[in-house]
Amino acid sequence: MSAPHHGPHDFWRNLRAEFSAGAPWRDRAVVLAFAVLTGLVVVGFTLLAEAASHGFELLRALGPLGPWLPLVWTPLLTAALLAWTRRFAPGAFGSGIPQVVRALEDDLGPDDRRWLVSVRLSLHKIALVSGGMLAGLSIGREGPTVQVGAGIMGAAGRWLSPRSGIDAHDLMVAGAAAGIAAAFNTPLGGVIFAIEQLSRRRGLSTNALVIAAIVLAGLVSVSVFGNQTYFGRLRVQQLSWSLLLPGLGVALACGLAGGLFARLLVETARALPPRLARWRSEHPLRFAAGCGLLVAAIGIVTGGTTAGAGYAPTRALLEGQAELSGLFSLLKLCATWISAASGVPAGVFAPSLTIGAGIGHDVALLSGLGREAAIPLIALGMAGFLAASTQGPITAFIIVMEMVSGHTMVLSLMACALLASGVARLVAPPMYPALAAQLFPPAPAPRP
Repeated sequence: MSAPHHGPHDFWRNLRAEFSAGAPWRDRAVVLAFAVLTGLVVVGFTLLAEAASHGFELLRALGPLGPWLPLVWTPLLTAALLAWTRRFAPGAFGSGIPQVVRALEDDLGPDDRRWLVSVRLSLHKIALVSGGMLAGLSIGREGPTVQVGAGIMGAAGRWLSPRSGIDAHDLMVAGAAAGIAAAFNTPLGGVIFAIEQLSRRRGLSTNALVIAAIVLAGLVSVSVFGNQTYFGRLRVQQLSWSLLLPGLGVALACGLAGGLFARLLVETARALPPRLARWRSEHPLRFAAGCGLLVAAIGIVTGGTTAGAGYAPTRALLEGQAELSGLFSLLKLCATWISAASGVPAGVFAPSLTIGAGIGHDVALLSGLGREAAIPLIALGMAGFLAASTQGPITAFIIVMEMVSGHTMVLSLMACALLASGVARLVAPPMYPALAAQLFPPAPAPRP
């Protein structure tokens, strides 16, 4: 039997039928409008966080006492941020990615989900993370944008028609991934993040629309900041086989270090040693201040390079313009871990890239490589450590590839990310699901 013939008449009939269905088009317009809004909010978040980081640098430059001021400033502001979080936005603590992972579970009701993801929480998250950057904590804004984006996009649900077929799950996935796309200026990275990290238990029922929303939010960021790369462009023309063993060393080192880092974060959230656990439980603000003091002390030892997300030292490494101490990676890891342990809203995405860059730099030094030859290893370290700590290898290598315009290293970045992620699985469980499993929204207060 011959195949049915589709002529011009069928084309125009299908086109008229598509446009005559008013409600679906209104629903699509609402989703895409909220995607644009998500992109704009993330752009504002980016500008505010960068201004806060600059403010901390200005504080350190205040005369001869400036470098020592964080010993007072960082503990006080850390305690104040935790107090605000506990009082007004308890669901905003930590990275924000575990909250979204937990909110995507089907066992939560609307009220419990709002405790983890909402517009109100998103606004608190923006202010609190920016406050952490102003305090000089070793945190990033990229992970928190996942929670911010999910909260903004989730609000679109009230404007959709009952027959839209778009539920809260799809909106949160779209918003979370749109946040990553806009934060890193990497639309493709946002799409892969949604598939790899957020859709493990359930597929997306509106794939095309969700992906369009993610890409649109990323394009909003590109339209504001331009098609820039956060770490410049890699000066890698051709990879030599002489880098095979050092590259393997980077992947293994990042796998072990990233797995240890993830395990530290999970175990710190789950259970501290008895004395520290009692201190954190009975005196949370003092504990946060103590964490802030340790982070400030590490910052003094490193000349301030461990503060914030770490974009400046990482870019300097990739451009061959910086020589960091061999202890930088370890100190940055410790500062990031302690910042997260304080309980304030704190992302670890960007700091993970910085730690990985430091590991790649250290391996290059141990291998006796020059600055130019070290650049590929630094990029491999970024992808490897991010893949190991998050156990999202595809997301890691695509984000790094887009952020450093490292298209000449696609296969190398992919191999390093996969190997590092495999090694990390031997050390720690996947970090975000493990942290999400520990989130229990508070029970509703009994009615009088």
